[in-house]
Amino acid sequence: MQSVKAEVLYTGTRVVHDVYLAFEEGSVVGILEESQGELLGEYPVLTPALIDPHSHIGMVRSGEPQAEDEVNDRQESLLVLPDALDSLQMDDAALREAVEAGVLYSCIVPGSGNILAGRSAVVRNYALDSSKALVKRAGLKAAMGYNPMSTTEWRGTRPTTRMGAMALLRGKLEEVARKEHRYQEAEEQERKEIVFSAEEDALREVLAGRSPLRVHAHKIDDIAALLRLVDEYGLSVTVEHAMGVDKPEIFTQLKERGIPVVYGPLDAFPYKPELRKESWRNVRHLLDSGAEFALMSDHPVTPSRQLLLQSRWFLRLGRSGQEAVELVTRKNAEVLGLQDRLGTLESGKWASFVCWSGDPLHLASYPAAVYGEGELLHAEEDL
Repeated sequence: MQSVKAEVLYTGTRVVHDVYLAFEEGSVVGILEESQGELLGEYPVLTPALIDPHSHIGMVRSGEPQAEDEVNDRQESLLVLPDALDSLQMDDAALREAVEAGVLYSCIVPGSGNILAGRSAVVRNYALDSSKALVKRAGLKAAMGYNPMSTTEWRGTRPTTRMGAMALLRGKLEEVARKEHRYQEAEEQERKEIVFSAEEDALREVLAGRSPLRVHAHKIDDIAALLRLVDEYGLSVTVEHAMGVDKPEIFTQLKERGIPVVYGPLDAFPYKPELRKESWRNVRHLLDSGAEFALMSDHPVTPSRQLLLQSRWFLRLGRSGQEAVELVTRKNAEVLGLQDRLGTLESGKWASFVCWSGDPLHLASYPAAVYGEGELLHAEEDL
């Protein structure tokens, strides 16, 4: 067994003082008042590993020309089978920088130029290769609003309006839903004659609510349109971004429906029409609604290494340091369905944590050591 001492330890649910975090074989043993086993170091502050719930890291890569960006495939507007994991390249320098900043896990998603864009993947930012990086699947990426209607020069059938994009999406879902209904109503012999393609099988999972749609939507009416689709088909969804929401009512609706928001990025320049009402001040509407939410980087729109920095806006609006840390650890884990492994430093969970030189919410503090599943990934002297 090994341990590290913390003057202050953020567990992900509370703050404790002058304790030891003990771990072995990659998992947390417990938080102890006395050292047991090998003491690896003493640090001012420990937190759980940071988790980025919406990122294109490893798909849009540092120092590579825009032409090699793999976040959007331009062959068709409805793409179900592309897998973000297949475009992940672990030699992206941004992955190393994320780890050095304590961001050890990312949910990588295809881009939002396509109405349906493909499968997401939660990955280890520190893995040797993309196969070893995979932690779990987190649903299918979809997009609403400006982005899909701005891709008319790409290949395939492309919408020029929001209603056109919704028509294409609704038509595809309806096609699969009707085929599924025929299958369920058919006798056993007739069922054998109804064959689903791989794409249709993936959409059956979506229609059954077993695979969530992670839906790019910035503006109030784009989210309202998404909610109509949810009502029609009983979909499980997350709202990704919501940066153009400048009134609380739509967040209240999401709260009532139990739909989480993956919010952000907070420090990006509003470079397109659907972001013209973007402001950090909109955070108060999200907080006042009581909706469940997580906080993204949307790397490279804002670098993954700056994920924790975005929590300062929540501090400015009265949230505590503990709540800020929870936001990028426990709450981000929960929205990705990772709460059984990550997000808090509890017995049995992965020993993935960050040892800070001081208060992580102080501008001068930095990760002095970073551990992923019990292994030392970064030490400040390595720089």
